[in-house]
Amino acid sequence: MKVKLEAVDRFERDHRLRLPFRFGVITVTQGTQAIVRVRIALEDGRRGEGVAAEALGAKWFEKSPEFSDAQNLDQLRQALQLATEHYTARGLDTPFGLYANTYRQQLARGAELGLNPLVASYGPALLDRAIIDALGKLTGQSFARMITANAPGIAATDLTPDIEAAHLSSFLGGLQPASSIELRHTVGLVDPLTNAERPDSERVNDGLPETLEEVVSYYRGRYYKLKVGGDIAADLDRLGRIAAVLDAGAGDYRVTLDGNEQYDDVDGIVELWRKVEETPALARMAKATLFIEQPIKRQAALSRPVTALAKHRPVIIDESDGELATFPQALALGYAGVSSKNCKGFYKSILNAARVAKLGPGYFMSAEDLTTQPGVSVQQDLALVSLLGLTHVERNAHHFIDGMSAASEAEQEAFVKAHPALYDKQPGRPARLRVNGGKLALGSLDCPGFAVGVDLDVTPLRTMPAAPGARLQPAHPGGKK
Repeated sequence: MKVKLEAVDRFERDHRLRLPFRFGVITVTQGTQAIVRVRIALEDGRRGEGVAAEALGAKWFEKSPEFSDAQNLDQLRQALQLATEHYTARGLDTPFGLYANTYRQQLARGAELGLNPLVASYGPALLDRAIIDALGKLTGQSFARMITANAPGIAATDLTPDIEAAHLSSFLGGLQPASSIELRHTVGLVDPLTNAERPDSERVNDGLPETLEEVVSYYRGRYYKLKVGGDIAADLDRLGRIAAVLDAGAGDYRVTLDGNEQYDDVDGIVELWRKVEETPALARMAKATLFIEQPIKRQAALSRPVTALAKHRPVIIDESDGELATFPQALALGYAGVSSKNCKGFYKSILNAARVAKLGPGYFMSAEDLTTQPGVSVQQDLALVSLLGLTHVERNAHHFIDGMSAASEAEQEAFVKAHPALYDKQPGRPARLRVNGGKLALGSLDCPGFAVGVDLDVTPLRTMPAAPGARLQPAHPGGKK
């Protein structure tokens, strides 16, 4: 089915974090979310609208200290502007065709503006979701139904020469949505771990857990994602304190380690892991570790094999996953997996998942998060990763942001009404994710469109500022402020 992208409206909404979130090189206390609304036309003249939302994240897509956080946001706005120009100029095409047939153009024009492939992909990632949302609403199909029937026209192309058409068709047709998924709670680098670390004078007292001890007993989850910071001694100390909490109260838990590019090379992270295995207090955690995520800076991550680490635990790429050809390149170096992140594009996730299915046992995809807030963003991400067969997903906005506190009461009530098993709304509190026994209920996401199920009112949102038309000059040349 072919569509034409006729219009794109871009909005933003600010939010404050209830707790500071430290990952990689940044500690976040506030943020901005991008919301897009598109209008598409079908060949038969029908027209409809769809929406998508994603965090405008500083120091994840582009981590160079030469650019300010504000410039990082402008780079993402540039990527969205480029994608809008490319898609609208394309005219009628399949939804996947809009993505695939402008893919090289998007990256090339992005490079001219100094945008790395991860940044450049942000624009198509948002538009693709909104277009599929509109298509599903127009045709009465859910996201799962559209993908399994291949309504977007996902095809084997020269962009992915390792994926055969027959395998792709079989893979898509065999996908089935899940009714629930387990939440993997993110433990940031400055999160208080025990109640003793959170004095009364520092408490938020909003009814949500504030320490890891409280998280364990409140959500009763089995899965945890632990950030490490690149300093072996400091990482070992913190992991030891986290292990004490999990060993005491989390039952038969599982963890993943996220390096967020904090180690310079494979030798550093191998040394950390060796010390983890040598530390008696970390014995249970070491056994419970499923994989290690992107520990090496992207400049070096794909420059040499990671087999020295992979023989201990599987390693995946995340930030290094800039292009469609990156995952196969990583496989050749000993990586076993790749992340699914909606901010990198849901078509990329689907194609990489097809690769994993073809590779067989020992290879995998993980479900990771870029602060997907309750509402449009988290629902579209959950619908994607659960359809791909992933059984647990990193979530962090349920903890660091107080639910839908940035949204209007009317918007909150609309989402709670449409998805009563996914959200909880108590008097005087914002709508929050409903986590039961560490799980999220997904049944209501099987609605027409891309898992939204609500006519989003954009009236309270502010219009996104115009993207700079030229390459940004570093605010901090040499990386110094």
